[in-house]
Amino acid sequence: MEENRVFNLTSSPQLRSEHTVTSEMMNVIIALLPASVFAVFHFGLHALLVILMSIVSACLTEFVFDYIAKKPNTLTDGSAVVTGLLLALCLPPSVPLYIPYIGALFGILFSKCMFGGLGKNFMNPALAARAFLLISFGKVMTDYSTDALSGATPLAILNEGRTVNIGDMFLGLVSGHIGVSVGLLLLGGIYLIWKGTIKWLIPVSTLGSFVILMAIFGSEGLDFKYLLAELCGGGIVLGAFFMATDPVTSPMGEASQIIYGCFIGFLSMIFRTKSGMTDGTSYAIIVANMIVPLLDKYVITHPFGIGKKGQTLPVPGAETKKGLKIPMSAALLAAITLIAGVALAGANALTADRIAENALAEKLESYSSVVPDAESFSYDDGVADAIEKMSGEIYGGGSFGKAYINEAVVGTDASGNVIGYAVSATSMEGFDGEITLSVGFDTDGTVLGIEFTVINETAGMGMLATEESWKSQFAGVKTDAFILNKSGGSTAANEIDSVSGASRTSGAVVNAVNAAIDFYQNYIAA
Repeated sequence: MEENRVFNLTSSPQLRSEHTVTSEMMNVIIALLPASVFAVFHFGLHALLVILMSIVSACLTEFVFDYIAKKPNTLTDGSAVVTGLLLALCLPPSVPLYIPYIGALFGILFSKCMFGGLGKNFMNPALAARAFLLISFGKVMTDYSTDALSGATPLAILNEGRTVNIGDMFLGLVSGHIGVSVGLLLLGGIYLIWKGTIKWLIPVSTLGSFVILMAIFGSEGLDFKYLLAELCGGGIVLGAFFMATDPVTSPMGEASQIIYGCFIGFLSMIFRTKSGMTDGTSYAIIVANMIVPLLDKYVITHPFGIGKKGQTLPVPGAETKKGLKIPMSAALLAAITLIAGVALAGANALTADRIAENALAEKLESYSSVVPDAESFSYDDGVADAIEKMSGEIYGGGSFGKAYINEAVVGTDASGNVIGYAVSATSMEGFDGEITLSVGFDTDGTVLGIEFTVINETAGMGMLATEESWKSQFAGVKTDAFILNKSGGSTAANEIDSVSGASRTSGAVVNAVNAAIDFYQNYIAA
């Protein structure tokens, strides 16, 4: 008598893996923890708040959407936590907390949930969120200064032709986005490869092609230190290991993954060397996400059971079509993108010199405004060297907020006699970010006046600071520092009445002027 056998018939897939969505997302979180913990240690408590706000916003958005759409709760898969954490690591450490909140909400809602949830989004939600924030809040998103560190990132310093400390860049002891520790990100990436969460093909092809192309087309050529600095700067390592490898938005085949990674490396090189962006890795990955469907369709590995390489089997009832057929929508999109890119590049090339000339003319006009009796302006080598040694760091170690000294010039009359000085200073603490102004000084240190060169505050409020009636409070005063009086009705010569309803703008201006005064006293008059 035959033994009774029970067969359990289930739907596909019959081949199962220990790798689940939840376990893979947990691996990513674990891999990012060292860089996240270091960021809090390096940048302070506010970086932790940015990380937590981003994660909470991502999870809350997904939960609310699932509830409203009457879908199963998907928070348990951990993908929302990963999106929030990745977005936070892409942000400057001092951004206001509304930035990660809005960014995570946008990324989850419009780049994930609206397309059907995890597995159906066509681009990485964290990168989509970062791109949205850069477009919407450009100045805040490019201000990397903190109370202890300069706003000048290593890549910005490198682009100016100055040297950078590669060891500090590798460890993360520099200014930059929250996920700035390249060493810890590499450690996390190796962990993901070891656990089988990602393959090595995409990060290696991305970083390898980027380095090779930078050696060919970069400003320093085959310079080992330069290439290491480019590799350690910006978000190329974070993007290569944690964003380009997103299983939903990256190709499936090994050959297509190599092509995909090389394309990201190529675009990253183009954005760094040929565009106005210091680092364009985010945009490089987003653009590469767009070609993934084409790669999956046309770069196909040889499947088992089909026969010889290149052999195809006709579908019953359908004719076998030869040749590569690119969808019309993809061709049109590529053509539009190419035309727009060429047009923008051409416009930039044609107008770059004119823009630079206009900026110089505007700067000279501001100097003439604050030192009106000067016939010409020139640089003093000693003063210029002092500014150069500051390396773009926050002036006075934060005593004047996030203020910077840009340059200083000497004003002379027709006979060449020195009659005054003009100092250009910037505060990054305006309501809308940057406020740059020129401060004029007489030879005895009396402030002759101020003139703005960059200010984009709220119309009818902060922009009232540009009116002569308010700017005139600074003129004709000799002081060690001005004091902002938010209540109004000042009687002392060095007290400045705040612009009504714009105390933040007023404070930023006063800080910039005080930084200029301090610089004059310590580096010009000394």
